[in-house]
Amino acid sequence: MTQPAYQRIADDLRQQIVDGVLAPGDKIPSRPQLRERYGVSDAVALQAVRLLTSEGHLEARSGSGTYVRRRPELKRLSRYWYKEGRTTSPFREEMARQGRTGDWRVSSSAEQATEAVAERLGIAAGDDVMCSRYTYLADGRPVMASVSWEPLAITRGTQVMFPEEGPYAGAGVVARMRAIGRRIETAEEVVTARPILAAEAEELGEPVGAIVMVIRRTYRTADRPVETADIVIPTDRYELGYLIPVR
Repeated sequence: MTQPAYQRIADDLRQQIVDGVLAPGDKIPSRPQLRERYGVSDAVALQAVRLLTSEGHLEARSGSGTYVRRRPELKRLSRYWYKEGRTTSPFREEMARQGRTGDWRVSSSAEQATEAVAERLGIAAGDDVMCSRYTYLADGRPVMASVSWEPLAITRGTQVMFPEEGPYAGAGVVARMRAIGRRIETAEEVVTARPILAAEAEELGEPVGAIVMVIRRTYRTADRPVETADIVIPTDRYELGYLIPVR
């Protein structure tokens, strides 16, 4: 299948951005220049520029032109958060390592598990779960988001039913579950990537069309899953680093 002309132009410009030929802050060729260079119409050149803008590679400046977007400094997000004796949030610990203040906004409500969530938690579709939606902040600015689900059959009526209320608020899933006699033994993470959703783009201040990593995490005790979550991370802010103990 022949690649559409606008995609061919976008691929070429994208590669120049990735290779550093077009650096952050550089002005890209004008529409007439693109038209002449690639032998296409104005409409095709505009379509290529719009595609790269929607992906977050470019930004238009009124009356000036279109420039390679300056991106935040890329930070390493270390995934070695499962350690004995932790009593504070893994996110706050990670932000402290980066010299930043970590905090979050959260809302929790009882919902019924969808088929996908039920499969991940080993429960029946329609069973009650506590759903918590987080926006994580670094120095007061949104940097990532997540949605988590816990079976209410485990936590209902306990002091950890609401993740961010009570004596274990902010302590993290491992400490909260330990408090009600549920010892987490494994944490499985599956990492994928996809275009950002419109609501996520608004929440995180990212352009529609940007790519995000999604960590699908599930905590398990010896006999069952006790929490599962989707963690959404913009690729222009973080890279993931995993520290895996060798026993």
